[in-house]
Amino acid sequence: MTNPKPQFVYVTYIQTTPEKVWAALQDPEMTRQFWGMHKNVSDWKPGSRWTHQDYETHEVRVTGQVLEAEPPKKLVLTWGWPEGRPGAEPPSRVTFLIEPFMGTVRLTVTHDELVEGGAMMKGISQGWPPILSSLKSLLETGQPLAMTTKRWGG
Repeated sequence: MTNPKPQFVYVTYIQTTPEKVWAALQDPEMTRQFWGMHKNVSDWKPGSRWTHQDYETHEVRVTGQVLEAEPPKKLVLTWGWPEGRPGAEPPSRVTFLIEPFMGTVRLTVTHDELVEGGAMMKGISQGWPPILSSLKSLLETGQPLAMTTKRWGG
C-alpha cells in the first residue's frame, strides 16, 4: 500500500451567495484585492488552461488546467509552477467546493496531490489562510484585508 499524498483543507463560512463566491474566484478586479495583486485568467471550461498572474506585469506565477467547472458549486484545477521554474514539482490539484449552508456559503478549498515536504506544500499552507480570510472579508464587508492588497514576495 502506498502512502497517500499530503493535502491541505481549509473551510470557511461566508455571509454571501454561491454566485458571488464563484465570481470572486474569477473576476480579476476582485482577485487583485484579496489575492496579493494577482488575477486568474481562463475561459473556465473543462480542459482549458488557466493562469494565476501578477495583476500589473502579467507574469505567470501558477498555471494549470481546468478539470471541472460546475458554476456556482465546484471548480477543480491542476496547480503548478510554470515550466522552467527552479525546484518545480509535479502539479497538484485544487478543489473549490461552494455550498449553501444555513443562509451562508460554506467554502471548502482542498489542495491535494502535493509532494511531501515540498515547497508547494509550505507555500500554500502559508498562503491559503490569509487569501481565503481576505476573500471572506471582501465579500462580507466590501473591504479585503489590507495585507492581501499588496504584492507578496515569492
